Amino acid sequence: MPSPFPGMNPYLENPQLWPAVHHRFIVAIADALLPQLLPKYIVDIEKRVYQIDGEDSLLVGIPDVTVQRFTSQTTSPTSNVAVAAPLTKPLQVTVPMQMEFREGYLEVREIATKEVVTVIEVLSPTNKRTGQGREIYEEKRQQVLASRTHLVEIDLLRSGQPMPVFGNNIQGSYRILVSREKRRPNADLYLFNLPDAIPTFPLPLRIGDLEPVVDLQALIGGVYDRAGYDFVIDYSGEPVPKLSEADAVWADGLLREKGLR
Repeated sequence: MPSPFPGMNPYLENPQLWPAVHHRFIVAIADALLPQLLPKYIVDIEKRVYQIDGEDSLLVGIPDVTVQRFTSQTTSPTSNVAVAAPLTKPLQVTVPMQMEFREGYLEVREIATKEVVTVIEVLSPTNKRTGQGREIYEEKRQQVLASRTHLVEIDLLRSGQPMPVFGNNIQGSYRILVSREKRRPNADLYLFNLPDAIPTFPLPLRIGDLEPVVDLQALIGGVYDRAGYDFVIDYSGEPVPKLSEADAVWADGLLREKGLR
């Protein structure tokens, strides 16, 4: 069964699902573009590798963190120091540990010159959360924007802080940025919300070359079908992260109409 949502499926944003969705999605984009770009261009799947430790490593992939404090106290008859009463069962805690992250992205290269013409990024939660993941991505972003390479930045995540742009006073849950190197600092920003279909856009290439239209809606729908997410996702519950009140009402009506609630 296809995804019940006309645009982005918010249940795919769940941190437990997103790493696999992200991987499948960039492969789907590469596979769809390559036949349209040959014989002049190739599409390579590249990756960033970095490590996070401390509390940040615990937050990645966890939708919400609840800290429970044991407050019961007893006082020794010969001391004014309060001590915790002994527990009959141990508390479940999480130990911070270093974690390695691999983020995939796409590079469209000209075969003859081996030059990178376009970089395609699909954002992950670590890119939108304050910390090392965002810092590494923002540095890479600035390098691309300062070069002769086009940038396509796809943000299908409602949570976190969007990547900075100027001149936009319109709010949108999702966004696609297309930055052509000849037009900088100007760029095209596609904003859309939960009820909207994901907009199509032309992939920037060398001047004079035919630019294929990228249909992300069809591609994310194909990922949903091939991964069997209709069997995995429980639509009787709320998505993670939670929807806004207006979107929750709209989604509830849609899912009831389709017999999923």
